[in-house]
Amino acid sequence: MSLPPIRTLLVDDEMLARLALRQALAAHADVEIVGECGNATEALQAIAALEPALLFLDIRMPGLDGFKLLHRLKPDTLPMVVFATAYGQHALRAFDANALDYILKPIDQMRFDQAMARVRQQWLGMHARVVAMPVALPTPPAAAHAQRISVRIGESIRVIATEDIDWVRADGNYVQIHVGDASYLHRETLQHLLDTLDPARFLRIHRGTLVNVQRIREIYPLFQGNAEVVLHDGTRLSLSRRFRTHARRALGMA
Repeated sequence: MSLPPIRTLLVDDEMLARLALRQALAAHADVEIVGECGNATEALQAIAALEPALLFLDIRMPGLDGFKLLHRLKPDTLPMVVFATAYGQHALRAFDANALDYILKPIDQMRFDQAMARVRQQWLGMHARVVAMPVALPTPPAAAHAQRISVRIGESIRVIATEDIDWVRADGNYVQIHVGDASYLHRETLQHLLDTLDPARFLRIHRGTLVNVQRIREIYPLFQGNAEVVLHDGTRLSLSRRFRTHARRALGMA
């Protein structure tokens, strides 16, 4: 299926940041940059006039911030969104706003290309739903789950087998990966890490916490639908009501 170019709008109050986005997008021939905006007010007008399919959006801008801009848009006019910001603490809120990805400045080309792969997958899915295909397309092989994670420690790289991870907690624009008595700080959003891990092994039990289900020993119900998860080493973690239903299925709870 031949897809149209991905019409893209860049929204950032810093000209150099928009230039960096242009440079990163130069490697993606299927993207057509249709405009740039320096604030949310300009962006609202440009979205109405240009109807972009993809929005690269900063969060902190004069006047309306990136989240408030999205709230001003009607659901049927909302483009795909990738947040590009220098502030990692907004990652969870960004994914709650249904952003496809969240990249940090200064832009790393490899990380940027990963975000574009997600955009492209969404773009393909959008067109597959509206185009009647005469024959079924072969199903692409599922992406392999990460078996190892490489974490920088000073001047060295520590390679961690994902099966050895006990639990993970979000820490700003990083995650804390706990392996036995050790803890490693890794630059990665929690959502992106979760996307790479085996869902049969890792369970999200809180907005900021993942746990290896094989490490769970006990669960203690608490008030208002919350619970406490106890690992084999005695670590106690909160299971929030929001993730209770999924946890019950994953853990075979009645």
